[in-house]
Amino acid sequence: MKKRILSIFGCLLITVLVFAGCGSASAFDEAVKSGSNYEITATLDYENKTLSASETVSYKNNSPNDLNELKFHLYPNAFRSDASVFRAVSETQSSRAYPNGFSEGNITVSSVSVQNSEVNFEIAGDDKNILVVPLPSILRSGGSVEVDINFEIVIPNCNHRFGYGENTLNLGNWYPIVCVFEDGEFVTDGYSPNGDPFYSDVSNYVVTLNYPANLTLASTGEVISTETSNNITTVTMTARAVRDFAMVLSEKFEVVTEQVGETTISYFYYDDPNFEAHLQTAVDALNTFNTLFGAYPYTTLNVAKANFLQGGMEYPNLVYISDDVDIDSEYNNVIIHEIAHQWWYGVVGNNECESAWIDEGLADYSTALFYDENPSYNRTSDQVFGSALSSYLLFCDVYREVYDDFDTSMNRNIHKFNTETEYVYLTYVKGVLMFDSISEMIGQDKMIKVLQDFYSENAFQNSKPADLVESFENVTHKKLASYIMSWLDGSVVFEELRG
Repeated sequence: MKKRILSIFGCLLITVLVFAGCGSASAFDEAVKSGSNYEITATLDYENKTLSASETVSYKNNSPNDLNELKFHLYPNAFRSDASVFRAVSETQSSRAYPNGFSEGNITVSSVSVQNSEVNFEIAGDDKNILVVPLPSILRSGGSVEVDINFEIVIPNCNHRFGYGENTLNLGNWYPIVCVFEDGEFVTDGYSPNGDPFYSDVSNYVVTLNYPANLTLASTGEVISTETSNNITTVTMTARAVRDFAMVLSEKFEVVTEQVGETTISYFYYDDPNFEAHLQTAVDALNTFNTLFGAYPYTTLNVAKANFLQGGMEYPNLVYISDDVDIDSEYNNVIIHEIAHQWWYGVVGNNECESAWIDEGLADYSTALFYDENPSYNRTSDQVFGSALSSYLLFCDVYREVYDDFDTSMNRNIHKFNTETEYVYLTYVKGVLMFDSISEMIGQDKMIKVLQDFYSENAFQNSKPADLVESFENVTHKKLASYIMSWLDGSVVFEELRG
């Protein structure tokens, strides 16, 4: 398999693309060259809802450390019946996630080879969620190693990012993915029913999927070949400099497309009389954020309606929009928010387990800016911020009655939030209020320049809160770190804003 990987990824490196928003072609090209390479071949048994696959990972050690092992996340094991995050959702969402009763999902690794020699691997973690692969020799800093993994997944009957419902089969966070290595160790945070408990490096992908020909596929990346034989379709897709690779399949999908510059936007839908308007929302979002923050650096953007218990979910080049959202204005809002994530978490990464307020707060703030730039949607940023403030203050009043020591800090691990509601209000809602408050201090024009700087300086990297503070201070020439920290640690006072 090694020769095929080298030839495919070698071809991918030939094309030179210029994206002004990402520091010109150099940032994108450097991300492609320095990123690890995944080649995955998978076959979907749609009747039994299982998937058999093999993946080859050419891992590049970009850290200053020498490594004697690699660790991979096995996210599907969060859906096991005996996982500590039982059912992989909060209690309040359980009946919506599993309308037909609990259905187990999992991932089974059958073999692992390193440099073509089979090794004894370990399944570790409290939820059997970490694959530990020993390396036969030390992987020096700057070196690379090839790992082959054979695995099978069982897909649960669950309306979630990983699972299937009446209309779609969703393959999000479905394959072994290398844990981020930083500060001398692999980051192995487990699954959480709160938020999006993920963190990954930018990598390059070649994915081949075999599936029944009556299904339509939406995915990360772009399709480079398709063939159908004996009612089985085989599609090969590529994606460069992305953090993840997700797919959605459906017997019901219809598709409409529109071109925006170098990017083809496709909307995969069913039961949607407003499909043209929703495609236009995606077009408007891409155009708006291209202008505000910097160019989207990929050639595809797919928006897929899906069975999904929450409003939406972002993946590189692909977003889910829940078919439970039945108010048109809110459906549009989800499309806009999830497309904003292509900038915040997609291109500019962050640890969603440790600092989810960065990507969620910025996605909500970007959505508010969208409405000012597109008055035809009949909503303004002032309305968004006003609604956020009133709902946040009400949330605080209620929670103080429940918790004697109510913690309003934002910059904490996703597992430290008591409930999903607390997580939402202290990442999304308080996050957007913080960015609005800073914008009021420095002016919206400078705020947008800050976000342009943050995007340009951190494209295809894993950003930290300090990187965002640095962009604020570089652009404004003001010492804003302590003010931002007062929001993050919970010491900022809201009472003066009441009334």
